[in-house]
Order: sequence, then structure tokens, then C-alpha cells
Amino acid sequence: MEFPELLRLIEDRSAAFRAAIASAPDLDVPVPTCPNWTLRELAQHLGDGRRRQAAIVAAGPGAEPPAKTDPKGAPTAPRDREALDAWLAESTELMLDAMREAGPNRGCWTWWGRSQAPETSGAVARHQIQEIAVHTYDAQLSQGAAQPLPTDVAVEGVDEFLTTVSATTVPWPFKPATIDLHTTEGRSWRLTLNADGVRCDDLAADAEPGDMVMRGAASELVLYFYERAPLDGLEITGDTEPMEQLADWDPNA
Repeated sequence: MEFPELLRLIEDRSAAFRAAIASAPDLDVPVPTCPNWTLRELAQHLGDGRRRQAAIVAAGPGAEPPAKTDPKGAPTAPRDREALDAWLAESTELMLDAMREAGPNRGCWTWWGRSQAPETSGAVARHQIQEIAVHTYDAQLSQGAAQPLPTDVAVEGVDEFLTTVSATTVPWPFKPATIDLHTTEGRSWRLTLNADGVRCDDLAADAEPGDMVMRGAASELVLYFYERAPLDGLEITGDTEPMEQLADWDPNA
């Protein structure tokens, strides 16, 4: 997906999140998928996070994130609804401005140095879409009106998660395995787990099935990845142990 499209999707999901906040009768209701958070606290988190990413992208390459991560010095989200909407919109725009200034290929600090994803502002933009999209789902769910992730966001999100979060060069400490993932939208991937780490590749159409095969809509897969939906909500064949091990494994521990 090209950089301008990534930025457009950030704007789109940010607008959807603000719409969910604006339509909520009460911002002090709990968010079921974010334990111990209210909807207001979720809004605070989303705004803070975009401001933090703005500062990280603007700082450029570095071994550590910049110490000062709020470029506007606004640590607390406004309580007034109209002001909160404006603060959230500004938070997103600060991040987008930093990304536009940097372009897709400029290096910046990330937490995924051992993955297949590059440490660039373009990769950060790609990941930010998923963070905002999943938290939009959370905000909608708190009102009993959760919607599937949009198809383009979700298909991109499966690939983004597998290459950024799942993939690593840390050796796999369990029995080697392959996990195939198929979306109803037509994309398929294979995770290879072995002594070289965890690798994600597009799955060849003529490949023999892996040790475990997962099928479902891209939105369902992303929501499973982010612990918003159970594994048994997907069509599964084969041995589920490799995916359970992968979900519990911390390669940096």
C-alpha cells in the first residue's frame, strides 16, 4: 500500500474513532476489551499515543525514543465534548504532519527491530492504522455497536501484524512448525517457525497445507491477533499448539 493511502486510512480511522466518542451517551462507561479503562481514558490514550508518535517520527533515527514525546504540551484531554473532539483531531494531524515531513523512507525509532518490518516512518504509519482501527472497534463495542474493520484496513492489518509483531529473528524455542492463514478476501500467508526465528511469506497457491491452517475474514483475524476475538471464532484445521505457543511467547524475555 502506497504512503498516501496509508495516511488516508489513518485519517479515516481517526475520524471513525472521533465519531464513536461523539455518539457515546456517557464517556465514563467501561471499555470491555480494555480492562480498567473507561471510554474517556481510551480517548486520552489514543490522543496521547498520536502525539507521542509525532515526536518519534519527527526525531528521526535513534536507539531510543525521544524523551519529550508531547509536542503540544497537552497531557490531559479536555472534558468538554467539542474540545475533546478538536484535541483528538489535532493529535492525529500532528502525527500526520510529522509523517508527511519525513516521507515514507526516513528512519525513526521503533520497537520492532528484529521483525521483518523496516524501521521507517512508512512502517510506523502502517502500524498506526491498526492501532487506531482496533481502538475504534473498542470504542464502538463499549456502546454495543462494534463494526468489523473495513476490508482494506483489515487485509493490510493481517500482513502488518504478521511481519511486524509475529516475525522475529530470535530462534523459535519450540518444535518447528508452519502456520497458514487464509482470508475470505483472497490473501494467504505462511508463518515458518524454526531455529532461524519466525518468518512470514505470501503462501504459494500450490503449497501443501501447513501444520495448522486458519481461515476467516481479515477483520476476524486482526481482532484475534489483538485479543478482541477468540481463536475458536475462526475455521481451524491441524494442530493449534504452535499458534498458542506463539501467542504466549515473548522473544525478548
